[in-house]
Amino acid sequence: MNVFVIGAAGGIGNRLARLLTARGDTVTGMHRNPAQAETVRDTGARPLSGDLIEDTVDQLAEKISGHDAVVFSAGAHGTGMDKTTLIDGHGLEKAATAAAQAGVSRFVLVSVFPDALRGNDTSEGFEHYVKVKKTAEVFLTHTDLDWIIVRPGTLLDEPGTGRVTAGPAIEYGDIHRDDVAAFIDAALHEPALRRVIVEVTAGDTPIAEAIDRLATARTAR
Repeated sequence: MNVFVIGAAGGIGNRLARLLTARGDTVTGMHRNPAQAETVRDTGARPLSGDLIEDTVDQLAEKISGHDAVVFSAGAHGTGMDKTTLIDGHGLEKAATAAAQAGVSRFVLVSVFPDALRGNDTSEGFEHYVKVKKTAEVFLTHTDLDWIIVRPGTLLDEPGTGRVTAGPAIEYGDIHRDDVAAFIDAALHEPALRRVIVEVTAGDTPIAEAIDRLATARTAR
């Protein structure tokens, strides 16, 4: 599979690129900061400079063209509500439109768990982020793309366990970035998983088994 990862220098995108190249896939890793090129290259992916704010849909479509799938794991990462709107929101809309224009239907969005940090004293910026992500999800679900929306729980940097809890609606919890990346890696390669929203947290089910259960439930409908 030839995969285009948007945000390949980030915490999930970088791990995902490494997993994909290890299984033999070809990966193009789009990054915004030129200094991130070596970080992307270290995963085995081909680094490609791109900017979700400045690039036009046509420019993004040219970059995406020729790939089999797109993974959107980019984010503003607390750089301000305006950047959140432009990258997590409008950036997703541009990327999805570009993918459709390029004829690349497989599209994975790394989103946010609806219950993220509920009950805590969250900032205005975080609340804005959650709203923007929801709007991005709505946009994506109204496209004709072969989309998967992955909503991970609170992200942890410690080594992953290879086990998760996953489903269309599950209780909120933490999850290791390693396991989110591994889950997306497996989901990308399961054709039966399409046009589905999946919430995922740490759990007891091996990732391959969790993907198989989701695929089986999908095909049983």
